[in-house]
Parts: sequence; structure tokens; C-alpha cells
Amino acid sequence: MQIPFKKIHGAGNDFVVIDDLDNKIEFTAEQVARICDRHMGVGADGIILVRPPKRTGADAYMHYINSDGSLAQMCGNGVRCFAKFIVDNSILKLDKSNNTCKLVADTLAGLRPLVCELGKDGKLASCTVDMGQPIFPAREIPTTLAQNSDGFVVDAKIGTPYGNFEFNCVSMGNPHAITFLNITAAELASMDIDRPGAYLERYDAFPEKCNIEFAVIDSEGIHMRVFERGCGETLACGTGACATAVMASVTKRADRESKVILRGGTLHIRWAENNHVFMTGPAQLAYSGMLDENLIR
Repeated sequence: MQIPFKKIHGAGNDFVVIDDLDNKIEFTAEQVARICDRHMGVGADGIILVRPPKRTGADAYMHYINSDGSLAQMCGNGVRCFAKFIVDNSILKLDKSNNTCKLVADTLAGLRPLVCELGKDGKLASCTVDMGQPIFPAREIPTTLAQNSDGFVVDAKIGTPYGNFEFNCVSMGNPHAITFLNITAAELASMDIDRPGAYLERYDAFPEKCNIEFAVIDSEGIHMRVFERGCGETLACGTGACATAVMASVTKRADRESKVILRGGTLHIRWAENNHVFMTGPAQLAYSGMLDENLIR
């Protein structure tokens, strides 16, 4: 058996996207790891299965699996790639008037409305996602780190074998811990985040593990690198960019609208007055292919 797929990335955060509107595909963790392996498989940060919606008001459900086989609640770059797959391949009947179209993604973190900008070829070039409202209570993030009197987890100190860090925590449907570093963007770019990221992802203050963001703010914007739970470092993380921009605003380091500069590209984040976070960014097709039997045996 062979399964057709599209390899799509959002700012370098890449996914194997598959039409599963028949609800017939189930991958084991081992199969996911083989498919996502960058040497022996397709290579990706995760797999997205496009399935029928579970909630009223949604157009399709994004079933997102991390490269280690674990199920994820939400992925901001992934949901743009999910939208590109649907729009470019006419998976659903959508109104594409005025070079835009709208759709609503169903995710484990809730509904995510998208406004898609189309190129001259009628295919998705970029989109803006309503990422919902940030979640601040520690027990809902979840983390056992203490909240301050205003109800935020900010500047919580964690000692590691790789140095001491102060973390600011929030959930964007999945847990994030952000440390703002007093170094330059160039120093951040050369920093080893693999070892502290792996240690902190599984730190006992994060009962469901955590996405770990390392950020530096300068006149260009917010520079960010991320160690994603279940993946390791990725070139971009949409929910992480939203979480970092929100906590930069909460801690008075930035305004409510920010440019977040990631290793794979730039995302524009706006924390609106209605408390919803809006993310705008690209999605691009890398290539199409077939998953062969040796990967899904």
C-alpha cells in the first residue's frame, strides 16, 4: 500500500500532510518516527492528517502527531500548512473571491478560524490565524511554578546543569515556558539549546512536558529559538511565537504587536484588545510524494 502526501512547511517548520477524510489512517509511534526521520524517511517535524471535523462550525479537523509519535493539541505553523493543503488541492468547496478565503480548523485545542491570502495562481500564500486566548493560570498551563499576585507565572527561577533561567509561562492550547535572555541575537543564534531544552522540556514543574522558548528582544523585534516537546529544536513554532509575544507584552518588554524572528522566517503576532492572539505567516509546498510500504509496514 502507498499513501500520497504533501510536504509543506511554515517558516521552516515542516510537516507531512495527508488526506484522511475517510478516517482510515492510523499510524503507530514507530511508523511516525520512520516517516519523520530526516535520513531514512521523508523528514518532518510531524504528521498532519486532514480529517472530518468533530465540532460544529469547523470545516475539517487537524490531527497533528509530533515526530516522536505523541499527539499534540495544537500547532500554529501546522494549521497554516493544513489550510494550504485544503485550499491548494480543493479538498473542500471554499469561496475564493477577492484573492482570499476563510476556513475554520478543528483542533484538540479548539476551533481556529483562518483568513487565507491567495496568490495569482489561486493558491495559499499566507494566512492569519485566530489562535484564541492565552491561558495564564498555572494549573491550566499546566505548571507547578508559582503565580504572582496578578495571576501570571513570570520570572520563575529554574536551575539546570546548563545554567540558571527565569521562565514566563503561558498556554496557547499547549504549554510554553519562555526565558528572555540578556544576550545579543547573534549570541542566541550560536547558543546550544539542545541540552538545556531537553532537560527543561521534561522538568518536573511541567507535568505534561513543555515547549521551551529562548528569546532576545532588540530593535528588530523578538528573536526566538524553540525546543518543542516531542520534536526537539524546530526552525519555527507558531504557538511558541504567540506565547513569546504575549509574555513579552505581559512583562512590559514589548507592545501587543510584535515581529517574531525565527530561524526559518518571520511571523507577525498581534494580541488584540479582545484578548485573542492573531498570527500571520506563510505556508509553502516543498514537494509531493508517496509513502512507500517500507515506511508504513
